[in-house]
Amino acid sequence: MSSASINKCDTQRWKQDVRESVLLYNDWFVRFAPAAYRGARASSIDSVVDAFEKSGYFRDISVELLKEAPQILAILRMATMPPLARDRLAGLSDVPNALIKKLESGEIPAKHVNSLEKIIKVIRQLLDKDLMPWLAGKGRPSRDDLTIAKAIIGDRICGSIADPHIRNAQERRQLEKIGDFLRRRLYRFVKPKDVKDIRSMQPGTFSYHLNVPVKVGSSAKVNIPADVVIMRKNAPKGSLPMFIECKSAGDFTNTNKRRKEEAVKMAQLTDTYGKGVEFVLFLCGYFDSGYLGYEAAEGIDWVWEHRIEDLEKAGV
Repeated sequence: MSSASINKCDTQRWKQDVRESVLLYNDWFVRFAPAAYRGARASSIDSVVDAFEKSGYFRDISVELLKEAPQILAILRMATMPPLARDRLAGLSDVPNALIKKLESGEIPAKHVNSLEKIIKVIRQLLDKDLMPWLAGKGRPSRDDLTIAKAIIGDRICGSIADPHIRNAQERRQLEKIGDFLRRRLYRFVKPKDVKDIRSMQPGTFSYHLNVPVKVGSSAKVNIPADVVIMRKNAPKGSLPMFIECKSAGDFTNTNKRRKEEAVKMAQLTDTYGKGVEFVLFLCGYFDSGYLGYEAAEGIDWVWEHRIEDLEKAGV
């Protein structure tokens, strides 16, 4: 185990590292995001067209429709004015938020007819009739009206599809970068299912997305995911591996809102495995000095993606 500080104590370098990290994230985003957005937008518009056809251009919204095509609810939420988040629709219709999530994932509930009727009532009341003027009459929508409506509703849906896609791509890239770094140093990847206990990992091995059991309260245990787990080449038998959490962010606000998440995970690992736990962040993007100071105060160190070789300071 290495007890040397990686970056948390080098405060004079924080400002420059933040700048370089932001530049790296922005460069990647500019190259990747447009293609991701185009793909998400095309998929979104196709789903709107399909929803129009199944619902008679949103004139025939019924319990039967939700039973036949429950995923259509995600599109209907974006066709209201204002567009409705899941929790807002749940509150307005007085139904469980979990029910709306199940419907949008394609699950058809067996005994929720009353709840479906409540959802439909709210949707009908809030459908955006300025965007879809044909709802005020009986005639067929014009081609121009349909073109505009499907584009706008598609754009409303697109953000919820593109943003997770971008986050997932960032995580994959970060994992690949760590994996390439380790393989160049002759570390060997092991599948998570082949790791029976974190202390039994062979020296010189690593894994991704490993479930690590931690204590919650006095006796209960839960699994928390570790993005990367590394057992150093020189680790004595029975040692703890290093845990790495991949973090990327496109703005400063969200990172400071979520900074307690890492502290909670660190506390859970320490409470379970002792003070020798090494929990390291792998950062790319908008992580300012306020965020870094908070993590350092919690005993959490980090490696910047733009300087991945700092893992060597931790004995990797």
